[in-house]
Amino acid sequence: MPEDSQEFISGGHLVAKALKAEGVDRIYTLCGGHIIDIYDGCVDEGIEVVDVRHEQVAAHAADGYARITGKPGCAVVTAGPGTTDAVTGVANAFRAESPMLLIGGQGARSQHKMGSLQDLPHVEMMSPISKFAATVPDTERAADLVSMAFRECYHGAPGPSFLEIPRDVLDAKVPVAKARVPQTGRYRASTRTAGDPEAVEKLADLLVHAEKPAVLLGSQVWTTRATESAVELVRTLNVPAYMNGAGRGTLPPGDPHHFQLSRRYAFAHADLIVIVGTPFDFRMGYGRRLSPDATVVQIDLDYRTVGKNRDVDLGIVGDAGMVLRAVTEASSGRLNGGAVKRKAWLDELRAAEQSAIEKRLPSLRSDASPIHPYRLVGEINEFLTADSIYIGDGGDIVTFSGQVVQPKSPGHWMDPGPLGTLGVGVPFVLAAKQARPDKEVVALFGDGAFSLTGWDFETLVRYNLPFVGIVGNNSSMNQIRYGQRAKYGEARERVGNTLGDVPYDKFAQMLGGYGEEVRDPAGIAPALRRARESGLPSLINVWVDPDAYAPGTMNQTMYK
Repeated sequence: MPEDSQEFISGGHLVAKALKAEGVDRIYTLCGGHIIDIYDGCVDEGIEVVDVRHEQVAAHAADGYARITGKPGCAVVTAGPGTTDAVTGVANAFRAESPMLLIGGQGARSQHKMGSLQDLPHVEMMSPISKFAATVPDTERAADLVSMAFRECYHGAPGPSFLEIPRDVLDAKVPVAKARVPQTGRYRASTRTAGDPEAVEKLADLLVHAEKPAVLLGSQVWTTRATESAVELVRTLNVPAYMNGAGRGTLPPGDPHHFQLSRRYAFAHADLIVIVGTPFDFRMGYGRRLSPDATVVQIDLDYRTVGKNRDVDLGIVGDAGMVLRAVTEASSGRLNGGAVKRKAWLDELRAAEQSAIEKRLPSLRSDASPIHPYRLVGEINEFLTADSIYIGDGGDIVTFSGQVVQPKSPGHWMDPGPLGTLGVGVPFVLAAKQARPDKEVVALFGDGAFSLTGWDFETLVRYNLPFVGIVGNNSSMNQIRYGQRAKYGEARERVGNTLGDVPYDKFAQMLGGYGEEVRDPAGIAPALRRARESGLPSLINVWVDPDAYAPGTMNQTMYK
């Protein structure tokens, strides 16, 4: 066939076709000369190009989009500093088990190792914090490598992949007939596995006969969309459930099996503890907070996570939803009244729960000024509806909220995850509101956390994405301040952690949003309502007591 009669396609357009095949409907990006042919391809494929002000925001937004939708997110950044700016977002997605693809530019192959503009060894930098990192070596392989990267995102527990694409690979055109363009639904298999049937039967037997069981529903319960299976198990078997990470909201507040504040008591006194989709990391005291006398079962997507840091009596590798459903089915007809006998155990935990609530009730109702953080997060909890997606971005103030704020629906809680990355708030708002415009988004920021990515508040205004934002402002990086105070005394508690008294309400107004200042605790609820009614991106600047610290902050082992 003569060359002039063939149909040709560029590398950037092949990338866009592969994104379309994966179901990606928008990319998050900050422009650069290396990557603009991808934009051109996205226009042709009907993929929205969402431009932000910092590449870290693009990567966090891709992570957040994956969490909300269940589809992989995608960020596209230029070479060199564009890619290094996105490293934190990829690392956060890696620890949080969030599937996303970061595409980075690279200098032309013809200039390899010559010192081209923004040339860096991106693949070597990204390999330790991604499930897959590679260079696209040839234009014909552009779509193929994108699809391969998405496939690797779902190997074991989900996570991020990285591709760098040299500029001449993106810009070059090749015959369509020579390029491999994987077809939707035909280049990766289902990853849903139900676990070892014998192990499932054993867990069913353990649950049927346990007198004091407890289950922790972690982030993988939401990742695998296992809400219904988890709820059915705890209700059928009458098991108290605790939730962390994205697993929060699996059971609604007020459900008789929903527990939050008695977890330590439960783990110290239970005879059977089932950990679902949560590693034994620092949040779990590396497994040491579980009773040594309890039978411990761990369910996880990743074989490497099961039994890491703490021995387990039974490990099951598989999809949380399929495993929990199989366990419930295996328990059918074998309860023999055992579930009924657990009423005393649930009553015992409910009493411990109530005791913890009463202990902090004075702070939750405090009329003090500066405002006690418990009062602020208590007001936020009352403000949330069943359609409110809650996002926490901060240190000490978000630690307060973790004990009080209860999402009303599954998939309505977002925090950075175990990397503890500050600055996820604004990009998570961007992703959540674009993915679910029908939902209200409520975000609580520490003033230090907001400062890291806050300029993309302008992006929210530009894209007309209303949300209710609250800054718990104590003019400090207060979680670190507490540690310095504990280690070095009051005389050295404010080294490197004190911020200016910034009126974030005025910052919001300057950028075209709604802003309001609150100093009186009685003004919190009305201000939140006005922000909701404004129909604009908003920041309510709430001045909180800098000398009040969350129990979780004071108990952190790094400060001891």
